[in-house]
Amino acid sequence: MSEKSEKKKKLPIMDYIFLTIGSAIMAIGIGVFLIDAQVVPGGVSGLSMAIHYLFPFLPVGILMWVLNVPLYLWGLKELGNSFAIRTFFAFTINSFFIDLFTGNSWIPGLSFIRLQDTVVIQDLLHKDFFFLVLLGAIFLGVGLGIIFKFKGTTAGSDIIAAILNKHFGIKPGTGIIMIDFFVITFAAIVIETQNLAYGDLSALTLTLYAFFLLFVSSKLIDIIVDGFNYAKVAYIISDKYQEIGDAIMHDMARGATSLKTRGLYRNIEREMIMTVTTNKEVSSLTEKVKEIDSSAFIIITDAHEVLGQGFRRRI
Repeated sequence: MSEKSEKKKKLPIMDYIFLTIGSAIMAIGIGVFLIDAQVVPGGVSGLSMAIHYLFPFLPVGILMWVLNVPLYLWGLKELGNSFAIRTFFAFTINSFFIDLFTGNSWIPGLSFIRLQDTVVIQDLLHKDFFFLVLLGAIFLGVGLGIIFKFKGTTAGSDIIAAILNKHFGIKPGTGIIMIDFFVITFAAIVIETQNLAYGDLSALTLTLYAFFLLFVSSKLIDIIVDGFNYAKVAYIISDKYQEIGDAIMHDMARGATSLKTRGLYRNIEREMIMTVTTNKEVSSLTEKVKEIDSSAFIIITDAHEVLGQGFRRRI
């Protein structure tokens, strides 16, 4: 392997470009849509927002970075350095973008950038609060999904959850839920005690919005990481497997694999056909199978990723 190709392998530039894009999208969700709405997303970002509400002169981005650094160092000690560079890059650039987009004056000459003050955002804030929060959830979920897709994290609750799993056997998903619940509850107490609730909304209402935000963003993260169900896997059990296989290969121009199986009920050995099709081809496939053998047993399931001829590769 040449020195140039080895260097490229160690530092995949495209991964860091997408980590930057994901961090910027996430920053828009938090800084532009959620901070002024006082809907807290949980984790370190949510804790930073709660502290910002108590001490408005402290920018959210800087708070996130300051809180993430000790967690990052703790994670290095407990979990090793496999996630080191990407994680540090992601949470640093994300913190930078949040303060950049919200126009915090610590960035020289860029304090005029206050995207949260644009007419569109202010209209949504005062006239369509639900849609504002929904957009914030979408930006947050898509941004985080891109970061996770390209093997990065934003530190914070991810590290704590991993450590809880290592030492106490708590599943990462459960750990993150516990942390987010604590952060959102803390933010609700801050908003309530400081009389900071936006407009006529109560702290409890904002808390419910926060949990709605978590639900939507988590689903979007799954979609970005796992992908839409753009293909289907079909398992076909029939005595006429040869004819069905020929029809799939010649009429539909799809590959098919024959697997030896044995039915336990009647203890009969037979062949099972496995094939992968696009969503649009499912109805055509089932029709062809039923034409050949009306009693054929068909199982169709989702495929999130298919690599090979005839299918596009996901980013």
